[in-house]
Amino acid sequence: MTSNGTMEGKVCLVTGANKGLGKEVTLALAGMGATVVMVCRDHGRGRAALEEIKATTDSESLNLLVADMLSQQDIRRMAAEFRFKYTRLDVLVNNAGTRFGNWELTPDGHESTFALNHLSSFLLTSLLLDLLKTSAPSRIITTGSSTYRRAAINFDDIMPNQQNYDEATAYDQSKLAQVLFTFELARRLQGTGVTVNCADPGAVDTDIGVAGGPAFRERWRQRTPILVTPQEGARTAIHAASAPEMATVTGAYLENMAVTEAAPQSLDEEVATRLWNLSEELTEER
Repeated sequence: MTSNGTMEGKVCLVTGANKGLGKEVTLALAGMGATVVMVCRDHGRGRAALEEIKATTDSESLNLLVADMLSQQDIRRMAAEFRFKYTRLDVLVNNAGTRFGNWELTPDGHESTFALNHLSSFLLTSLLLDLLKTSAPSRIITTGSSTYRRAAINFDDIMPNQQNYDEATAYDQSKLAQVLFTFELARRLQGTGVTVNCADPGAVDTDIGVAGGPAFRERWRQRTPILVTPQEGARTAIHAASAPEMATVTGAYLENMAVTEAAPQSLDEEVATRLWNLSEELTEER
C-alpha cells in the first residue's frame, strides 16, 4: 500500500459488506480512496448500504455484487463477474460468516456453519488467487474469532449431522479452520508478495448476537454492556488491509491491531494440509 496511508488506485473486495464489520471495513477503505466491491446476499440491503457509504465518503468507486455465500454456484458466478469487471485485486477481505442456532444444509449439501465460515472463503480465495498474485503486493484478510482457541478439528465430524449438531462446537471448529487455512495459505504464498492474515474483531455488537440458539442469544444479551461497536471491531481488519507497516506481515493472527501468539492447534501443519485437501475436495478446486 502507499506510504501515505491512502488506498487510491487499489481494488478491494469485501464479503458481508452491507452491515456490521464488513460495512465498517468498506466505509474505511472507500474513505481512503480505494475502489471497493461490496459482496452482499440481498440486492436491496446491499444497494442501501452502498448509497449510505457513498454519501458519507463521497466515493464514486463503490460497486455491488450479489451472492449467497452459502452457495458455491453463487460464489463462482460472483467471482466470474468480478473478473469480468476488474483486472486486478489488491485486497480481499473474507468477512462473511455467522453462527447457526440450528442444523442446516447448504444447496451443495454441506453443513452451513462450516460451509459459510470456512469453505466460502476457501473457494472465493482460490477463484481469485491468480489476480491477487498478479496484483502483488496484495493482501488477504479473514475475520477471525478468539473462540478458535478452544476448538479442535474433528475430521470424523467436521460437518456434523443433525443428530450430532452443537452450535458452539460447530462454530468454534469453523473458526479454527479459518485460521489453519490462513496460516497454510501464507506458507504456500511465501515469496509471491501476497500476505495472508486473520483479524480478530473481539466481542462485537453485531447481528451474530441474534443468529444463534436461545441460550447463546441470552448469553450475548447479558454481554451487551461490554461489547464493542462494529466501528471499533473493524479497526484490526482495516489496519491489516491498509497500514503500510503490514505490507510484509503474513501468516499472523491479529488482535487489537497487533500480532498475537497463535493457539498451538492452529500451527499444526499436518492438520492444515489435511484440511486443505478436504476443502479442495468439497469445493472441487483441485
